[in-house]
Amino acid sequence: MNLVVVSNRVSRASASEPMTGGLAAALLPVVEKSGAIWVGSSGRVRDGAQKEPFAEIEALGAGALAMLDLPAAHYAGYYEGFANSALWPALHSRTDLIRSSHDDYQSYREVNCFMARALLRFRKPDTVFWIQDYHFLALGAELRDLGVTHPIGFFLHTPWPTRAIFGGVPHHRELVEAMLAYDLIGFQTDDDRDNFLSYIENELGLDASDGVVASRFGTSRCAVFPIGIDPAKFAAHAAKAASHPDVSRLRRSLNGEKLAIGVDRVDYSKGLINRIEAFDRMLTLRPQLKRTVSLLQIATLSRGTIEAYGDLQNQLAKLVSDVNGRHGEVDWTPIRYLNKGFSQTVLAGLYRTAQVGLVTPLHDGMNLVAKEYVAAQNPVDPGVLVLSKFAGAANELDSALLVNPHDIDGMARTIATAFSMPLRERQLRWEAMMARLRAGTIQDWFADFVEALREAHVASEQAGAKSASEPPILWPAAAFGSTAGSRFH
Repeated sequence: MNLVVVSNRVSRASASEPMTGGLAAALLPVVEKSGAIWVGSSGRVRDGAQKEPFAEIEALGAGALAMLDLPAAHYAGYYEGFANSALWPALHSRTDLIRSSHDDYQSYREVNCFMARALLRFRKPDTVFWIQDYHFLALGAELRDLGVTHPIGFFLHTPWPTRAIFGGVPHHRELVEAMLAYDLIGFQTDDDRDNFLSYIENELGLDASDGVVASRFGTSRCAVFPIGIDPAKFAAHAAKAASHPDVSRLRRSLNGEKLAIGVDRVDYSKGLINRIEAFDRMLTLRPQLKRTVSLLQIATLSRGTIEAYGDLQNQLAKLVSDVNGRHGEVDWTPIRYLNKGFSQTVLAGLYRTAQVGLVTPLHDGMNLVAKEYVAAQNPVDPGVLVLSKFAGAANELDSALLVNPHDIDGMARTIATAFSMPLRERQLRWEAMMARLRAGTIQDWFADFVEALREAHVASEQAGAKSASEPPILWPAAAFGSTAGSRFH
């Protein structure tokens, strides 16, 4: 099998280099070991004059990375515009933050067209295409339009919202119709899959019996594949990092204080404002905790050119300053706030140092930080995970202390409880969560999806679905107000 994995960006990062984003952390180890080709943006752009998409290819373990320069005329509209100012807020149920123009949507479709054409060079008789995440909802349809009859699967790393919320996305119907070109559509949770199927049945009027949808493309199977980590590898990182200078300095600086840790991108879905307010509230309600506990919040900056993100960055910095000014003393700061990234090895060491892990998103597809924090703990003296019930990980890690991130007082009390939890209870909760992590590793996720994709493709072929000679058309070429020649295929 020649597996081609596609995402918006690829990652070269090793365990010793900073890594941002759960998707990159998840895909890197399986690509290295499986021999897959991982295709994505190089982070550079080019004008549209080149005859063929330019790809830089380099080895990655047994696999390879293929990095493409995306078209300069459309990248901003595709990435900052439609993907992250329309789809991302909608997928996280923030319709109030949707900002999009017709030009943004056209650019999104143009980049999906461009990527489809670029993928043709990797097509072999035994190729399987696996598309990742919301940047490429329409990529499968573009591949089918080019005559590709190979298995094509899609996995969504974010949540999928209710049909009423997704209906707020401009051109939502065209996008979901295009998604039905995939043989297999994977989701993180049952709720995500059920929301998608509800949209299919109520908005498109299609039958979705047993998670299988028949459309003009053939059949598409919709199923749940909760993404995991490699817990043994992460535990090894944590043990190795004990002597790392960053970890050693942190331990020495605590002076016997207990530490809570949060690791997130600066994103409105992560609930960072609520988390800081809850920590502030805890210190107000339990003043005896001052000087005995502190919070290390690592918050890597992202998408700063998008207004909602720039505003959030400023709001967070001010809030942290206010909390530190209100509760801090000359020799004690309640919140350490860092905007830089750390390697997985160092993060594992920081997780093990912290007695409490705070993972409190308002809405999250899975959240691998929750799983990494658990895996990094010392089995003899494990920390406590405080986890939002709105993270996909809460379906598996139900032995964590689950919280409603909108209930600031409730979170404050739960964080205080986590700091004072007895050793035996901590051990029992940790053992239960580790059992779940070992039962659903990243390797299991990878193998289960690929096997299910093969089966779904066979079923679709047997249904007499896809025809290379008559590719389905979902929208008129003139719908974008441009000529067919302006598209990339």
